[in-house]
Formats: sequence, structure tokens, C-alpha cells
Amino acid sequence: MTEITKTVCPYCGVGCGLEVSPPAQHGKPTNRDSQGTPIWRVRGDKAHPSSQGMVCVKGATIAESLDKNRLRYPMVRDSLEQEFRRATWDEAFDIITKRIQTVRFTQGPEAICMYGSGQFQTEDYYIAQKLMKGCLGTNNFDANSRLCMSSAVAGYIQSFGADGPPCCYDDLELTDCAFLIGTNTAECHPIIFNRFEKYHKKNRKVKMIVVDPRRTPTAEAADLHLAIRPGTDIDLLNGIAHLLMRWNYFDPAFIEDCTSNFPAYAEVIRHYSPDVVAHRCGISVEDLETAARYWGESQRVLSMWSMGVNQSSEGTAKVRTIINLHLMTGQIGKPGAGPFSLTGQPNAMGGREAGGLAHLLPGYRTVKNPQQRAEVEEFWGLKPGQISPNPGLSVWDMITELENGNVGLLWIAATNPAVSMPDLERTKKALWRSPFTIYQDAYYPTETAAYAHVLLPAAQWGEKTGVMTNSERVVTLSQAFRAPLGEAKADWEIFAEVGRRLGFEKEFSFTNSAEVYTEFAQLTSNRPCDMTGMSHEQLQAEGATQWPHPEKKREPIFIDSDTGVLSFEEEGGEKGSGEWGMGSGDKSSSTPTPYSLLPTPSKRLYTDFRFHTPDGRARFGAYHSRGLAEPPDPDYPFVLTTGRLYGHWHTQTRTGRIEKIRSMHPQPFIEIHPRDASGLNIKDNEWIEVRSRRGKSKFPAKITRAIAPGTVFVPMHWGALWAENSEANALTHPESCPDSLQPELKACAVQLVPITRQEGERRKEKRVKGEEVIKMHA
Repeated sequence: MTEITKTVCPYCGVGCGLEVSPPAQHGKPTNRDSQGTPIWRVRGDKAHPSSQGMVCVKGATIAESLDKNRLRYPMVRDSLEQEFRRATWDEAFDIITKRIQTVRFTQGPEAICMYGSGQFQTEDYYIAQKLMKGCLGTNNFDANSRLCMSSAVAGYIQSFGADGPPCCYDDLELTDCAFLIGTNTAECHPIIFNRFEKYHKKNRKVKMIVVDPRRTPTAEAADLHLAIRPGTDIDLLNGIAHLLMRWNYFDPAFIEDCTSNFPAYAEVIRHYSPDVVAHRCGISVEDLETAARYWGESQRVLSMWSMGVNQSSEGTAKVRTIINLHLMTGQIGKPGAGPFSLTGQPNAMGGREAGGLAHLLPGYRTVKNPQQRAEVEEFWGLKPGQISPNPGLSVWDMITELENGNVGLLWIAATNPAVSMPDLERTKKALWRSPFTIYQDAYYPTETAAYAHVLLPAAQWGEKTGVMTNSERVVTLSQAFRAPLGEAKADWEIFAEVGRRLGFEKEFSFTNSAEVYTEFAQLTSNRPCDMTGMSHEQLQAEGATQWPHPEKKREPIFIDSDTGVLSFEEEGGEKGSGEWGMGSGDKSSSTPTPYSLLPTPSKRLYTDFRFHTPDGRARFGAYHSRGLAEPPDPDYPFVLTTGRLYGHWHTQTRTGRIEKIRSMHPQPFIEIHPRDASGLNIKDNEWIEVRSRRGKSKFPAKITRAIAPGTVFVPMHWGALWAENSEANALTHPESCPDSLQPELKACAVQLVPITRQEGERRKEKRVKGEEVIKMHA
């Protein structure tokens, strides 16, 4: 093979296009890894609309992890005390199907659980939903998107009537003001930040506000950095709204014609005067007023957020309060403006489209909606009532049900909960109690493999073909360019084979992933995420495509300004007409508002100012701030916050095996302000024991003014394989948002205890030995 393969990066939700070519091509020398294995060449795809040829260090080095520490064949054991032994696929499938049938007919389908991943391709997600929610009749499928984007999902649904970020990356280069809250975009979504930063530097009138208790690389580039206290996001947002109202920076026509529940919101923000908000947030009144003025004076405001907002016990309320500011000022549905959640994982958006959370069904449907359940049952050929009307277990509920003995089978795929879950010691104890755990991954060892009875080797990026959807709703075909290593299989193939062996041959008669995607796309027909015009063939021929992309497109060619009636031309040339949605929500109105006459470009949602709610109006959410679920107190006086670093990805399953990235981030650390360090007599690089009410971990101190006093920061990437007792989530708690069920991984109360320098040297030696253990499995 010598041709270039176009694909998409499998790391964050930016969804950068990549071009991959074989190790030796055009007479160029072949790069090799430390084991001498040739490395595939990776570069940015200049034709990709999202990334425009740019690539970060993770994408540039992705091919170096392809052959390292791979799980190459199934392995099984009867108990966790035993060693694994190699098994055939037939033996593994036989063990799994017998166990599913036993649990299904003794404990019931609700005792079967699957925990998936935003690293799945959409085809993997879809087949898992059909198997679990359709054929087996349990909604107990959740994904690590529950820890990532579920608050954004709930916020969009409650405010707009449907999920889906309404903005696009082109808005980065069209906005007057970028409002970034709870996102270190420069490190976590670097290509998005690069696009905006270039535009920002060329247009000095464009403002950038960053809200973060840390002075991150993102904050360093801002015109205004608001280092608020953790847990005061809603105070700040309501305080900005208070000033916008006071200064008359709001859009009464938009509010009247296109929204509902504004009076309740107005009553709430009345209580958030500048003095009160500045005191609660720990910022100056002047900075608060500057932020409000930047927003109010801008014609196009683009807000962006990620885990710092979503991972909160009031995550949905935070998302809706951000959206409130856009509704209040009419800053939505136009170029350069709108509320834009930055997806954490490469295909968390595709998972939402495919129904990949415990309360969802494919095509942006919910299990609670009888009509939507019936639509899916009919499409899948199931008897009425086969899909349960009750939301399944969230991943934390799976942990508690393991504790209670109510889970008979747990299937984990493409994620590493023994590092990423909150209250980690409790999580590990629950995983140890599981009577039967299947773990499906591309790599071995991982921390979660220690809790599995069956290990299934999964094909990874480059070894299977499927689609992924990025943060701006752009769908890219990720094409295979090499055969799966060893006996690895695509995730969807594994799920489908289990389905067939359970007796559902007709339901899983797919021969390739293109057929899977074709079936899934049909389920999106006439849904907000309509992708019926997409297929593997179309994506390969035309490149990355944004939804909605229905099978037939109708473009308005004439608008009658008196009647509001549009004339359309079908793709085949046939003309028709239709009535444009009225901004007031009344389709029978003969006098459309100014908002109702705007055509809908394909790149943005809601440009006609009609929303997916029953009355067509966006809803204001009225929320008072509740603060942190676990605020600091005299016993635990510091707030710990966690996050990503530029080079690493999640729990290092891939990036920990890439030498360049390991050298960039050789060990974990804890950021602490000089004032706090002085009070505890802590010196730079000395080791600190960090204690919470749930556990303790140890980190070397990084004394810096980039963190606010009273707050400390730890990166979340290190599990037991990569460092001794340096797990961030040994400290975090599982308290979650009541709407999204997303845990508050971003904040917990801790105390700091200095330990000796000799202890630090001992731990460094153990870390080096741990790396040697990993290399032994290469």
C-alpha cells in the first residue's frame, strides 16, 4: 500500500482531519519506534474543514502507539485471583453468551450492564444500543460521556428542546467577543484555540474573556481573565445578566417573540448585584463590569465551555445559565454567535446521535417518550413494549448496584474506569465484587484489566472503518489503513457476533460497517440530527460533512415578504412551496417577525429562531447558585480541581506509551499558590500528601501564581500503572447534577500534608521501575 488514507484524529472532540501514509514511501527514510517497528506517517489534512491541516502533538504522534502493549487475543479466567489464559474467540463468545443467558433468565435483563466510550465509532455505539436496549430489553448502557458531556446534553435539551451545539468553527473567526468558561482550550482543544488566536491577534477589537481559577495558557491570551472561586460560575453569569439588564443591553423583541420563562429569570438575576457577585466570586466589581460591557457592546458573542462547567453538581444549571445570556441578548442563530460546548472525546457527539447514554435512543430520542420508543421498536422489528420506558443505570449507578449485588454481568469497552471514575477506591472495590466482567480494549495492561474475567482484543484507530462526529457536528469517515493486530476485532463486530449467538441473527446480519451506518442513518430521518443523506460512500467521495444533512435538500429560492411563503427547488429541479416558521411560534400568523425571514445556512442551527420545543420557543432557566457540593471547611481547607495536560489523553492508555509525550509530562504534580505553600512550609518540588474524605494521593509541589489562593490543581491522567499513589480520582466524590447525573469531578475539599524529600526520591525510583514494567509488555 502506498496511497494516502484520509482519516480523523481519535483523541479530543475537535475532530482534526489526518492523512496517513505507510512507513516507507517516496524513498524517504522510515521512522521507527524504540522497538524498531516502522511508524506510519501522519500529517494534517489541509482539506478538512474543521482543522484545515493543523494538528497537535497528540495527533502528530498517534501512529507511534499502534503496536505498543496491544491486547492481541482473547484471554479468560474463572476468578480475579487467577492468572489469565489465552482463549479462542469461539471459547470467549461461548462463555459470554452463556453468562448473558444465565443472568437474563435468572436475574432479569436489568442485571446486565454495559459501559462504553466516546472513543467508539458511531457504528460501535449503534450496534451496542440495538443489542442492549432493543434485543436484550435493558437500557443499562452508559458511556464515559456521562463524565464528559451529559450536562451539555441536558442543557441543550431543556433550553432548545433538542441536543446539538448550534455553532460551528467558522464562528471562531467571525465573533466580536469570545467568552470561555470552564475550558482550558489552548491545552485541551488546541486546534480550536489556534484558529481563534490567529483571528484574535489580527483583530484587536475582538475581545476574549476567560473564566478559570487557574491562569492557564488560555487565560494568558485573554483580554480579561476572571479567576473566580470554584463553584461561583452561576453567580458570575447571573451577575453579568444583572448588569446587561441594568444597562439596557438586551433584546426585548427576541425575548418576546422567540423565548419563554423570561420573567422568572429576570426575578432571579435581580438578586445578583455587582457588589454581591464580586464578593462571592472573589473578583473586582470593575472586572465584572468589564465582562458585562464586553458582552453587551458586542454584536456577535460566542461562548465556549467544557469540563469546568459540565463536571459539576449544578452542571445543567450552569449550561442553561450560559444559554440564558445568549437568549437575553439575541446572540444565537447568527454568524459568530451562540453557546458552543466543546466536546471532550472524539465521538461523544456521535454517541449522543446513536443514543449512547442510559436515557437515550438513536436519532436524538429518549426512552421515556412512548412515540419515540415505538418508532425505534418498529424500525428494529421488535414487538411493542420491548424497549423499556425506564432510563437505565448511569455508570455511577452501576457501581452502587455492584455494591448491592444487583449486577450479574458488567461489560466495559474502550474506557478505563479504574482510573477515570470518581471516589476511586470505592469504585475499585465495587469492580472487584462484580461476578462477571468483560473488558474489551486495544491495549494491555490497563488498570481496569485487573478487574476482568474476560479480555477481548479490540481493533483500534487505523484498523477499522467508521464515522466520528466532532464538536461542530461535522461527520468524518475514519478509514482503516492496516489490518487489525493479532486477533483483534472491531467493537461493533464483537457486539454483533454476541447478538447472533444469542439468537438475533436477522438483527445483526451486517457484513461491514458501511451497512451498519446506513441502517443507523435511516433512524435519524426527520430528526434534529438528520443524516439520511450521509453514507460511507458519500463521506469518502465528498469528505467531512456537517449535519443536518437529509437525503433530499430543499433550498429556498424566493421569500414573499408579505405572506412569509417560500418557494423551493428540489435537487432534481422540481419546484414547491412551504411556509417559513414564524418567530412567534404561530405558523398561522400572517405577519412574520423580522427573525422569521432569515434563511437557514447549513453550518448553524436555529437561524430561523425556531427551536425544537412544543411552542417553538427557547426556554430561559431560572437558577440561583448553590455552589460546590463539597465546599472547603477548617478540616479540608483547599478546593482541589483536576484537568488535562496538553500532551496526555485521559488515562494514558495511548499517550503513556509514546516517548515524546512521556518526556513532555514525566510525572504528575500539584499546583499550589505561593501564599498557601508558605503557610504550610512547602517548597517547590517537595512531595505533598493530599487527603480528602475518601482517600489520599501524593504529588510533588509546583508552586505557582497561576493558581488562585485556596485552590490546588492536579492533572487527571495518572493511574496505578503510571505512578504510585498519585491518582487524582482517589480524592474526588460522586455527587452529581440531578438532571445530567454527571459527577462533580472538577472540585472537592482537600487538606495538604508535606512529606519528606527522601520519600519523593523513593517514589521517583518506583516510577522509573513502573515504566520498565510497561515496556516489558511491548
